[in-house]
Amino acid sequence: MQNIQFPVNFEFKISTLANDFKATDASGKTIAYVRQKMFKLKEDIQIFSDESRTKENYRIKADKWLDFSTAYSFYDERNTNFGKVVRKGWRSIWKAQYQIIDESKKHQYSISEENAWVKVLDSLLGEIPVLGMFTGYVFNPSYIVENMNGKPIIKLKKQASFFGRKFELTKLGELDADDDDRVMLSLMMMILLERRRG
Repeated sequence: MQNIQFPVNFEFKISTLANDFKATDASGKTIAYVRQKMFKLKEDIQIFSDESRTKENYRIKADKWLDFSTAYSFYDERNTNFGKVVRKGWRSIWKAQYQIIDESKKHQYSISEENAWVKVLDSLLGEIPVLGMFTGYVFNPSYIVENMNGKPIIKLKKQASFFGRKFELTKLGELDADDDDRVMLSLMMMILLERRRG
């Protein structure tokens, strides 16, 4: 996923039992197809080059079972670990916070939710029969990726859509070329976790 053309769109499929989505770039080209294996005690996410699922480029694996501070490690097609994303435990219950760690175990970027109240209202109204189907048009949380200097790099925002299945990534600042994959995989893992939470 090098030299990504922004904005990038994530669109979840609602016709399958699996938690699948595709990522497309500004030209509409599919840059990844993400498949979450269902009924696993530990998260195991496969990232394919496209919807045909013939070529697996990456895999994301949880290092623990169910835990608030689980780390999700990234592996390339040669099964080489090149970093991870870590959910910041109890702090993420109210407002989602994650850290992106490189292959040398250094903290590189942070992901944080812009406004926690949006997710709270989305979750509460989502529980109301019938009305819950339409909250995807009203409450749309957003997340910011910042570098170690606190400079915003990428914004991920939920788009108004039925069942809340569309998300858009826009570029706000410069990203080191060799960090593209790590940041993109971190956002893919984060959106799988946050979408499940509401």
